[in-house]
Order: sequence, then C-alpha cells, then structure tokens
Amino acid sequence: MRANLLAAAVDHGFTHFDTAPLYGFGIAERDLALILKAHPHLTVTTKVGLYPPGGVSQSPWSVVARKAAGKLINQLSRPKRCFDVRLAQTSLEGSLRRLGRDYIDLYLLHEPYIEEIDTDAWRSWLDGTVRAGQIRQYGMASPLEMLAPFLKEPNALTAVIQTLDSVDGNEADILLNFGKPLQITYGYLWSARRRADRRSALEILRQAAQRSRDGALIVSTNRIERMGQYARLLEP
Repeated sequence: MRANLLAAAVDHGFTHFDTAPLYGFGIAERDLALILKAHPHLTVTTKVGLYPPGGVSQSPWSVVARKAAGKLINQLSRPKRCFDVRLAQTSLEGSLRRLGRDYIDLYLLHEPYIEEIDTDAWRSWLDGTVRAGQIRQYGMASPLEMLAPFLKEPNALTAVIQTLDSVDGNEADILLNFGKPLQITYGYLWSARRRADRRSALEILRQAAQRSRDGALIVSTNRIERMGQYARLLEP
C-alpha cells in the first residue's frame, strides 16, 4: 500500500518527501528507501530530536501493538525527546541508513523548546555535517509558539523554517514580523476540515499556494486518487 502511494506521488510529479524518525516509529524512513534508490533525483527532509517510544528498529507488529496500547496508556506511544547534540550524530547516521542515502537534503530540529537547545553546540555540529557532506541544509520544524523564542534573536538554526499554517488563520504571518518568508508550511487541509470548510482539497490548496507563492506546501494522504488532485497544483 505505502509503496504504491509513494510510486504514485513520483508518477504525478512530486520530487520531495518529508519524513522523520518519529513517523511510523521509524518505518516511514525505511519505506522511502526503495523509492529514493529508484529515483536518485528525489530530495528528502528528515529530522532530529523526537523519537518513537521503543526505538526506531521495532517490527511492524510491535508498532501496531504499541499504538493500540497507547490509546489506553498515553506514555506507551508518546514521543521521546532528546536534544543532546552528543547523540545527534547517531540519529543522523540512523536516518541515512534507513533512507539508503549518503546525505540528507534538509535536516530539521524537530520541535525543540529553546531551553532544551545549546544553540552554539548545535550550530557547530550542523555546520560540520554540512562540510562533511552528510546534509545540505538545516533548520527547524516547529509550531509557531515554540519557534517564537528562537526568532527573537538572529539564529542560524532558523535559517529554514517548517511550520503549521492555514488559509483562514494565517498563523505563519508571525514569520513576516521577524523578516522571514513563508518557506515550508503545512496543515491547510487539516485546519479547513476542522472548521467544516467543504471546498475541494484542490481549492483549498490553490489558495494556500497563492498565500505562499515562493514557499513549499507539505501535503499528505493515504489515498492514491488524491495524487492527481494534488498534481494539478503544479499546472499553470
């Protein structure tokens, strides 16, 4: 199922995929490996700092069991947080191995609180990984309330920002107040459905694309037929 979905995305013109060690309890990165190998031109984002309980090498059965049990006992499915830069290299190497790649195109700190981060140490390590060819660019993926403390002062960790936005709330406009454009945003369909917006997915995403003319939108689905709808966003 997932392999067919990824193949359909590529067939419809998608060239970039967003993932993280947390997603699918590590399975999401592993599932991307075959499609990335078959299409070397594809680019990928992955992240560091949030990890699945039980680790990233669990069997599919263990993942299913933990998710099911987590509905009753939250801590069984709650992400583990670790922003100790000393462990970051291990996380990066694990992501590279699961993705079957020699480098990551975009590497993002995954929802850190400012008090968890030694900014200078992270910047030094990330710059080293760029020089070593293990990543191309780095930045931060966080909701706006977590980003705000980082944005108050110039910070290399926020050179690239991925955050939640919507076409009615325009939450990401806070970035403009700090002189930053909307670079990578997501959540448009989710927020529209929450407020009972009955427009088609294509209509909502076209409005989002107009809002973020020079940025990138993240979309997600488990329905192959959605790929054709999303691909129409690429039409002039």
